Formats: sequence, C-alpha cells, structure tokens
Amino acid sequence: MEGIFSAVAASKGSAWVRTLKELCSSPLTMSGLIIVGILIFTALFAPVLAPYDPQQIDTYHILEPPSHRHILGTDGLGRDCFSRLIFGARISLLVGFVAVGIATVVGTVLGAIAGYYGRWVDGLIMRFVDIMLCFPTIFLIMAVIAFLEPSIWNIMIVIGLTGWMGVARLVRAEFLSLKKRDFVLAARIAGASDLQIVFSEILPNAIAPILVSATLGVGGAILTESALSFLGIGVQPPTPSWGNMLTEGKDNLEIAWWLSVFPGLAILVTVLGYNLLGEGLRDFLDPRKKRRN
Repeated sequence: MEGIFSAVAASKGSAWVRTLKELCSSPLTMSGLIIVGILIFTALFAPVLAPYDPQQIDTYHILEPPSHRHILGTDGLGRDCFSRLIFGARISLLVGFVAVGIATVVGTVLGAIAGYYGRWVDGLIMRFVDIMLCFPTIFLIMAVIAFLEPSIWNIMIVIGLTGWMGVARLVRAEFLSLKKRDFVLAARIAGASDLQIVFSEILPNAIAPILVSATLGVGGAILTESALSFLGIGVQPPTPSWGNMLTEGKDNLEIAWWLSVFPGLAILVTVLGYNLLGEGLRDFLDPRKKRRN
C-alpha cells in the first residue's frame, strides 16, 4: 500500500515538473513571469527596499537629477523618486488584484447564470451587458468617481464594477458549450441540483479562460488607475502612485525629465509583463494547440 501511495505522489510530482517546464518553455511567458514576480516582490518588501521615506520632504534637494544620493532623482518637494516608485508598486498591485477580482466574480456569476439558464434570462443579462459596453469605460469611471470621494478603495471598486462585461461574455460562451456535454447530462440524470452541476461540473472546466482573462485584466486595471491618478481623480497625494507621479512630471517636464520617464517606464513594463504572462497562459491552456502538437 505504501508503494502505491509513493508511486502516486511521484507521478503527481513529475506531472507538476512537466507542467512547470512546459509553461516556462516560452521566453515571452518567462519574461512576463519574471516581471510580475519582481513587481510582487517589490510591493511586498517596499519598506525594506526603499532607501527613504516616500513622503519625506527635503527642501534642500528639490528637483535633484539622478545621482548617487538619489538614484532616480527627487521631485518638487525633495522626495526620493526611487522610494516613491517602489511604494507605487503596492498601489498598482492592490488595484490590479482587487479590481480584477471584483470584475471576475461579478462577470463569472452573471455569465454563468446567462449561459446555464439561457432563454429570457440570457437575453436580459446580455442586453444589460450591451448597454454597459455602449459607455466608454474611462468616462463611465470618471462619471462615477465624480460623485464619490477619490480614494484607493473607491477606485478599485469602480474599476471592478465597470470591467466585468468581457468576463461575463466569455463565461457565458463557455457555459453554453459545456452544459451540452455528456458529463453534464449524466450529472443531471443522476439527480444533481443546478448548483452542484454549475460548481462541480461546468465551472471547473471553464476556469482556464477565466484565469487567462483575469491575468490580462490586471494590466488594464493598473493602466486605468494610472490614468485616473494622472487626471487627479485617482489616488491622491501624498500617497505615491505612478499616475500622480506622472502628473508632477508633466508640470516639470522641461527641467526634470526623470519625473515622467521612470514612472512611465514602470507602467509600461508592468502592463507588458501581465500581458506576456496572460498570453503565455492562453497558449499553455489551449487544448487545440496541445492536440496540434
């Protein structure tokens, strides 16, 4: 008996190793994984990595260019840009995960209901999705934020509640396809309830595209938060955010180029990393590609 358990454990271990090797076989996927890993590490250990307090004002070193003292220079209040960039990674990570988490949950629930029950339920939910898609997302978010206090939590909730439509359409399509499969019909004949069929049979088989969509959505959420902060209706100073750092850089572009270049590069690399990781997961989880191989 112990030999059987050991063999099963070994097979599972080797399966995980094969999966990891296959996932890491693409240079682009590895690049995205490394970028995302660095971002998470930076956000978690920001107090250790930052050489200065990101809100510490130093009037003796205002708009100082990159040097050995401040490797990315200082801003108009003498605050260290490198420290603010590091702590800004926390805002980006928090916004990306929470906003996409909200959007994924809302989109999955509505898409599952529409795809599973179909008929008038499907028509009603999909018409609501079409109405939501008629509004440009950034203007819809700005309109909602105008009535709320501009805080990080409000930003995350609003981005999440205005970004679920794509997930809903994706989940609906998956449920429409999966609910006709033999294993679902067998579960229904066996007397399983609708909730059991949805959570035990259909949803586990639809989780792969949802995961890919969520990964790609994190980059979009970070970009949206940066745009809102740049416009002054997102994360408010003195809390460091890459978007409000860009705003200050815009006001001093001719005399302090570093205020715009480094936050812009951070946004670019972060969004690129999540997009590369999402594309890699899409290729890895695509069963049609595996059959072709």
